[in-house]
Amino acid sequence: MGILAYKFIGRLNRKPRDTRVAIQGFGNVGSHAAKFLHEADFKVVAVSDLSGAYYRPEGLDVAAMLRHSLQNKGLLTGYPDAEHLEPSRLFGLDVELLIPAALGDVINTTNMEQIKAPLILEAANGPTDPEADAYLEKQGVTILPDILANAGGVTASYFEWVQNLQHYQWGLNRVRQELDRVMTDAFERVWQIAQERKVSLRTAAYILGIGRVGRATVLGGIA
Repeated sequence: MGILAYKFIGRLNRKPRDTRVAIQGFGNVGSHAAKFLHEADFKVVAVSDLSGAYYRPEGLDVAAMLRHSLQNKGLLTGYPDAEHLEPSRLFGLDVELLIPAALGDVINTTNMEQIKAPLILEAANGPTDPEADAYLEKQGVTILPDILANAGGVTASYFEWVQNLQHYQWGLNRVRQELDRVMTDAFERVWQIAQERKVSLRTAAYILGIGRVGRATVLGGIA
């Protein structure tokens, strides 16, 4: 997901250091996203977990938050160096990039009008319900959909399958290089379809995915 965030904002002529980020969720997905983005010079200003949202306009100390979470059974409860907010307020913060990274349907009709972020990267599965998706598209919000944004995990699982077939283990650097290559290629193809056909990135991702399934079906003699 990290390489996709970088490509995503780059296509929209934004730079990491000028991109404020709010991440809903600080579990396995959200915490790693926060770490990568912070190290890549993005300004992570808000994260949330079950204990609430934590906001610091100047930017959060993500490394300190990770340490605090590890010492508190995975929760940010009591983290001192940020303003503590109700979890729902995270969606209305003045940021450039919003990343829902925990639950499905968290962006919906109850909060869609509060969203100020012009960019959304869906790190969770189905975080935006259809009505909110249509509304945000009309408002000019660009959404990188879950079908692409969080596909890194299943792609890495495919790499494991390939290694098992080869009876050979790749090194960590090769896995990362291959993952970056595959995800970058997928992003560029989806972006190209969206631009050529003047559709959303979500629709473009479905066009690409369904087209590949159809081609595989025909080549496999199933249809």
